[in-house]
Amino acid sequence: MPRKYIDCRESPSKSECSIAISADSDQELIEAAVQHACAVHGHTDSVELRREIAKMVKGGMPHETATPRREPESVF
Repeated sequence: MPRKYIDCRESPSKSECSIAISADSDQELIEAAVQHACAVHGHTDSVELRREIAKMVKGGMPHETATPRREPESVF
């Protein structure tokens, strides 16, 4: 079963999020992406949000060469 992913770097974001999520199934990926969208981006879980996220699903793995939004800050 091929991997699928959603990469926040490919969507406009005020927070300049650089998270990429991958999974084996659409259902698992969309669920994780909805949780991320709500917790980090302040969205509300809804049928509409899930439809929009489902449109972002791509086959394969996130590209390492995607344009980074900014240099990550150290947490240490």
